Amino acid sequence: MATVIIKRLAKSPFVLITVFSHSCCFFLHSQISLQIPLSIILNNRDCSLLKNLLYPCFDVTKGKSHYGVGGGYHHFSGRDASRAFVSGNFTGDGLTDSLHGLSSTEVKSIVEWREFYFRSYTFVGKLVGRYYDSEGNPTKSLKGVEAKAARGTQLLEKQKKEEAKQPGCNSRWSQGEGGEVWCDDGFPRLVQRPLEIALTGKMSKRCACFTEDQLSEPGLEVYEGCDYLSKTCRV
Repeated sequence: MATVIIKRLAKSPFVLITVFSHSCCFFLHSQISLQIPLSIILNNRDCSLLKNLLYPCFDVTKGKSHYGVGGGYHHFSGRDASRAFVSGNFTGDGLTDSLHGLSSTEVKSIVEWREFYFRSYTFVGKLVGRYYDSEGNPTKSLKGVEAKAARGTQLLEKQKKEEAKQPGCNSRWSQGEGGEVWCDDGFPRLVQRPLEIALTGKMSKRCACFTEDQLSEPGLEVYEGCDYLSKTCRV
């Protein structure tokens, strides 16, 4: 059985939330808890239009065309499918609240989505489970998620400062001609992004511009097919 702790909406004395079959809703107001069977629909509110993200619940009725049956985001309604915000897997096991194995930047992105829903929709309560206990308090899992997101923010800021020391290349792409990179001052080289493993769990490279006297530094990679002192390279 899943339990939802909810608060009173400004324009409605009751809220009905469908999370799973055989679930119950709890209306909390003035220290009074009222248990409401799911078979009751109050004030003609569409009970499917409640959305969870890291287990807060939001009333997304004003976005019914998106979150209602047949809408592009209907798979997010009535459940916490936080992982799908970054995985893109909107079926089966992908619609889960588990963030296990995600990178710090992916977790940061999900937390930012949660902030978007707080700004854009009405917060109605918290779903008891992985992220909130029966008193509505954050669990160890939620604290861990938020700490990982904060770490992602710190690493991104550090990466931004480090990469500002070595200017990036200009780039452009067209369907007819493909892509190219170039430097107004210096020569384009591929370099590793050392913080990327901590951020995303993967290695990646970026294009940066180096002066001629820097070209002997270790770790600089000439683009394939590009002359050593060319200022423009096809990619």
